[in-house]
Amino acid sequence: MSHASNDHQAFRQALGNDVRPLKKGRDRAAVDAGPRTPSESQLARKASAQRVDEDERDFLSDEFVDLLGAHDPIEYRRDGIQIGVLERLRHGGYAAEARLHIMRMPVIECRRSVFGFLREAYAHDLRSVLIVHGRSREDDGKANVVRSYLYKWLLQFEEVQAFSSAPPQQGGLGATLVMLRKSERARARNRERQQKRRG
Repeated sequence: MSHASNDHQAFRQALGNDVRPLKKGRDRAAVDAGPRTPSESQLARKASAQRVDEDERDFLSDEFVDLLGAHDPIEYRRDGIQIGVLERLRHGGYAAEARLHIMRMPVIECRRSVFGFLREAYAHDLRSVLIVHGRSREDDGKANVVRSYLYKWLLQFEEVQAFSSAPPQQGGLGATLVMLRKSERARARNRERQQKRRG
């Protein structure tokens, strides 16, 4: 028996009796041509995972909040922001570059909407935005609950420099004007403009 025959016999023994050679003309595995459509359960799991990811990135809290007075205006400015900025915001001196309506929405949906809206506004270098939330006549009315949460959320956003209840022509106590800080990109553009003017 030749050396090649010994190798062939050892190879066949190693494979065992269950392995059979392919028939002539069938030397390729059968593979489906196109990708399979995901099942409904796979799509649902993917959507659920995306929601969890979004909620983890969303640092805003919808836990207990102290209710604001239904008839009290809200306003705030961060340290270093001039009082004139807040005064101008309060009187509608900055045109709202974008608006978000969250009236009659559940608190959790309001939270997600506010978070996404402010992130998008900041990413697009918007400075002044308006959030319309409605108003209640009583302290524990639904719109006042949302307004109270909004106050808390705006304090948690580092990009928010100041905010104030809107003037009557823009919604009054049923809307809040928000001033966002300039992004690094916008600051860099301002520096370039100033250098060109000097040069």
